Amino acid sequence: MNAPRTLLVKIFGKDRPGVTSSLFEILAGHSVEVVDVEQTVTRGRLTLCVLITTPTDEGRLRAGVHRWADGERLEAEILSGVGDNRPRGEGRSHVTVLGHPLEAAAFAGIAHRIAATGANIDRIFRLAKYPVTAIELQVSGVETDKLRLELATEAAERRVDVAVQPSGLRRRAKRLIVMDVDSTLIQGEVIELLAEHAGCLDEVAEVTAAAMRGELDFAESLRARVALLAGLDEDAIGKVREQVVLTRGARTLVRTLKRLGYKVGIVSGGFTQVTDALVEQLGLDYSAANTLEVVDGKLTGRVVGEIVDRAGKARLLRRFAAEAGVPLTATVAIGDGANDLDMLNAAGLGVAFNAKPVVREAADTAVNVPFLDTVLFLLGVTRDEIEAADAADVPYGRPDASAGPTSGQESPNAGRA
Repeated sequence: MNAPRTLLVKIFGKDRPGVTSSLFEILAGHSVEVVDVEQTVTRGRLTLCVLITTPTDEGRLRAGVHRWADGERLEAEILSGVGDNRPRGEGRSHVTVLGHPLEAAAFAGIAHRIAATGANIDRIFRLAKYPVTAIELQVSGVETDKLRLELATEAAERRVDVAVQPSGLRRRAKRLIVMDVDSTLIQGEVIELLAEHAGCLDEVAEVTAAAMRGELDFAESLRARVALLAGLDEDAIGKVREQVVLTRGARTLVRTLKRLGYKVGIVSGGFTQVTDALVEQLGLDYSAANTLEVVDGKLTGRVVGEIVDRAGKARLLRRFAAEAGVPLTATVAIGDGANDLDMLNAAGLGVAFNAKPVVREAADTAVNVPFLDTVLFLLGVTRDEIEAADAADVPYGRPDASAGPTSGQESPNAGRA
């Protein structure tokens, strides 16, 4: 069966209300069928493309569209063709590019690398302009894994963040996010704050850094660091809770995820004496961490119960997913250290957040800007959608404990209702 002849009507010019409806009123007078429509507005300039079946009175339609465009002070172009748009190639992916700033040279490098793989960019649009510039590209013609590998190299060279995910329902279905705490949900390491009060910061920091690089077994390193805290007054824990500062964008991330119906959890190699407060303040659904032993008002230098280590974090992700009724393919894990790797690999999407090199290389994608809410852009959520929900004060099940700009520091003790 031969494909029908079609016309592509392209309109350019200054955008204003009523342009689209006015054009379709013209087209409606010619008994045409709408095959496809796409419209974009960039800094007030409209590009409107309408693919329609070719009418019997093609000449009259062309004249009518051009006459209408002249009256509206717009430009019109009408191209003849056959059939619909060409089908997208096999292997479809969403490519999210994050820059702070996003320089033209970096974007050119990404686009060139995509073309070099034989893939095609089918659509481009902006997700956010701050706190980073986030651009999403819909790409077809190459398998996602191959594209991810190619773009990872380019991203490293250009110093931008690039996330490559397969298109389809799988991307839209993610409904559980589990985060590491220290240096992910919060800035810095709780055990180092405790060590500062105990006067052993340098020794603890050295062991922490080695563990996060994957040079030491996490459980062994945790016991060694906690042992250095023996004798510290329990009151120091309360002081540390007051010192904790959330990563920029953390509240925005959690607030928006809850509005979207996500379950949100944390797993930490840190301590319940701090994470329990975060659960309450942010309204988190799941939490697991280690517990410092306290006897007679002082830390004993030991932890109570099973240690939450690298393997334990992955087990907890699976447990939280089962409790939430969410398949692992519909989960997102976020972390920065080597002890997060099993969890990142087990999740449907693993995000290395300002992570150590060994983690960046192993994770599905890496985010190297200091804003935790940029993870929302990887899920296809736009900054405009986030702000619209905040402006409307869209509820999500419990009162929001905070508001405020993403770009500022976020203290878990600030802005409490």
